[in-house]
Amino acid sequence: MYRDSLTHHYQNRVNQVGQFGVHLMLDGYNGVASRLADQLHIKKLLERLPEKLGMHKITEPLVVEVGPQNKKDPGGISGFVMIAESHISFHTFPLRGFVSADIYTCQNELDIDVISAEFKGAFKLQSIDKHYVQRGLRYPQDNIYPDDSCLTGTEAESVGVSYGN
Repeated sequence: MYRDSLTHHYQNRVNQVGQFGVHLMLDGYNGVASRLADQLHIKKLLERLPEKLGMHKITEPLVVEVGPQNKKDPGGISGFVMIAESHISFHTFPLRGFVSADIYTCQNELDIDVISAEFKGAFKLQSIDKHYVQRGLRYPQDNIYPDDSCLTGTEAESVGVSYGN
């Protein structure tokens, strides 16, 4: 009830919308199996890639070996690093020479050629499919709610906010 009236009240404050970010998806083929299976190699890639792309790591990379799941998935390595701008993740399938990667950021552009070259070199890929998507095309350029609108119950009372009924 409160959220609905607040939404109605503050929607008039939204004057402009824009793009939130971009999402680059890479699928790499015919890579070197030993590189695709090397957890340390993958961790180092996740450690250096954010800075190279002008992003900021907020967690250490997590790299996990995953065993075979089914005929389609013979197992491999999954890696992830959370960045202030969003995340970088990928999944390798060494026995298939394949890697699938996601680079999602709130930046409005990415250098696709630099990222593609980095992945191609890291895994010695023969070819790469690239999918580039603009995200959040109607992202509000200004806040549509007051700073205290996320407070509820005791939190709101403690800062003197009254929602009225």
